[in-house]
Parts: sequence; structure tokens; C-alpha cells
Amino acid sequence: MIELTDEQRRLARTAAQSESNPVEFDGLSFGNNGDGYWIETAKRSLRGLSASAFDSTLSDEQIAPYISNWHFWEHMVAHDGRHRRAFLRFLESAAQMDVHNRYAALESGMQTTWGELSITVTLASHGVREYQLHHERDAETSASELETYEDPFDAREIARFDGEGRYRPLQTAPSLIDGWIYPALTQREVFETVDILYPATIPNWNLERTGELDITHWHETAQRQTGIYDVVEELSADAVGWMAASCCADSECLKRREWEYDENTTLEADGGSGVFPCREPCSLVVAASRQWTQLEKQEPRSYTFELTPAEKEQIEDMIESVAEGNIAEIREADVSEGANRYRTRFLREKRMDEDGNLSGTPTYSSEKEDG
Repeated sequence: MIELTDEQRRLARTAAQSESNPVEFDGLSFGNNGDGYWIETAKRSLRGLSASAFDSTLSDEQIAPYISNWHFWEHMVAHDGRHRRAFLRFLESAAQMDVHNRYAALESGMQTTWGELSITVTLASHGVREYQLHHERDAETSASELETYEDPFDAREIARFDGEGRYRPLQTAPSLIDGWIYPALTQREVFETVDILYPATIPNWNLERTGELDITHWHETAQRQTGIYDVVEELSADAVGWMAASCCADSECLKRREWEYDENTTLEADGGSGVFPCREPCSLVVAASRQWTQLEKQEPRSYTFELTPAEKEQIEDMIESVAEGNIAEIREADVSEGANRYRTRFLREKRMDEDGNLSGTPTYSSEKEDG
């Protein structure tokens, strides 16, 4: 049962005194029509109330949740940033559930996945919301076993390195470490923390919802590059597609790619399935594209190698394992795996000469051509 505070009551009484501006919010309406106070919800409809009767009615178990909900959204969250407000309402399915059903769900907690984050909102005292945030992999881990955080700005340290201690240049890469928890964030703190872990994902998600997301396609991005990166404009549409398939898949980035080669030329590569959109090629993609632009200038040539069928398949397995990041999972004893370290070393001993040329075949026909 929701117990209203004196402040919630006072604000409701003040709002009800206006005859020209009644309250209308989330299935609740109340005001004063000159013949007395009135209040309506999906469960109750009362009219012609005196001021004292109106005040007593606020405690009704069918009405108090609506008043506390109105107070939370219109006085605590208010209009402190439309993206923040939209995100918080999304976390408790406010557009899909009425107040009574939502409050029942909030009592036990409503969970949402955002990238690799698990966010659970619960109902605290007087209708105030409380937000728990942790890595989705820790869903079955007791909070007492996780490192506890309170300050949203500490999330910068959580996001800095992956589980191997390597710097994470892409914040939306699926490499966020686990083992931590924010047990009780306020509505403002949960927005700030998520925005640090996944910068700009909430605003872009909301702009997409409202049809306002501004997409900058590859060609426009490439055209505005200067200095050492101005060459990326030369990358072909096919190569941009290969790049998008390599860098913008779900396994590499949690964003869902919405940009194409240009507004008239779509890319065959799948854009991913993330909740939040990617509105333009990121700096990491642009930086990598410079290398691919240089490499794509080379003309193809034919080489002749001697390989057994098993060795050809092994090289294909090695490329696949590196591309999918599976090398670390292959143990020394797994010699049936093409990318096994011992098998790879065996292939090197058998098929590469002392200069590192496969089957003794040089990459370039002369030192002059090698540059």
C-alpha cells in the first residue's frame, strides 16, 4: 500500500485548486470545476468533493498509487531532459501498462537489458523509484559477491579496460567487464551511469523513436575527412560493405548500424540487432578504413602454393578463428582444431621458408617492387 507524504498531498491540493488547468496524467485526472473537487482513475470516479473530502480521498488505495506516480514523474523527474524522461519511462513500460499493473510489477522489480547492462527498477517508499545496475552476466550472482559502486562517475573506470586488462577504445564493444553492481541509484544517477558506460546511446535511441535521428552516411563522413584520413573517400562501396560486415556486427559493437554507403546506396552487410542505433561511422571505423584504403589500392596477383587439402582447410580455419576471436579458446591439446598452436607451428615448419614465405614463394618478385 502506498502512503503519501505531506509534500505529495500539498502539491496535489495546490494543483486541484485550478479550475482552468486540471491534472491529466497516466490515467489520473483531478481538479476543481467550481462545484467542488473531483478525481478520477481507472478504478474510481468521485465528484463534488469538499476540500477536506478531496484530501481524505488521496489516501484511498485505488487513488494513492496514481497520486504518487504523478508526483514522481511531474515533480521529481519533471522535464529534466526529454531523453532522460523517455528512458526512465521505457524502463518501467509506462506506455504499455496502467499504474496499478505497473506498480504491482515494480514491487518485485522490472528488468531491462541495455547492451550488456541489466537494469532493474523497483518501487521504494512513497512511489519513488530505485534502480539497480549490473552486468547481465551477473544476473545469478549475489550482490554480496559483487563490487559495490555508488558514484556514477566511477563507471568511467568500469568501462576503461576489458576482462584481459586491455584498453577499450570502443565503449559500445561487447567487452564490458562484470563483477560490479550499483545497488540503489536514483532516477538521475541511473541515466548518468548508463550514459558514461554507453555514451549518447540514450539520446540517439530516443531521437530514433521520435523520428528525429540524423543519419550521416559513409560517403558524407568520408568527404569531410582531412589530413591523413582524406584518402578514405577513395574506398569503394564494396569495400565499405566488407568493412561494415567486419566492424559493425553484433559480435563487435552493440549498436545497430543505421548508416549506409550514401542515402541512395545500401550496404549488404547486416546492421546488427542492438537496442540503440549507430547514426554515423565511428572514429574507430574511420581510422581503420585508412588502412583498408591503402591495401585496396593493390592489384590482385596469382601465387602458386603446394598445400594438402587438410592444410588448405587449416588455413581457412585459422582465418575464421582469428576473425571470430576464438583463438584463446583453443587449447594446446585440441590438435583437431585448424588454429591449434601446435598445428600452426607444424604448418609453419613444413610450408614456410627461413624468410617467412609460404611454400618459399616471395610476396614480391623483386626487392625493388617490395619498395
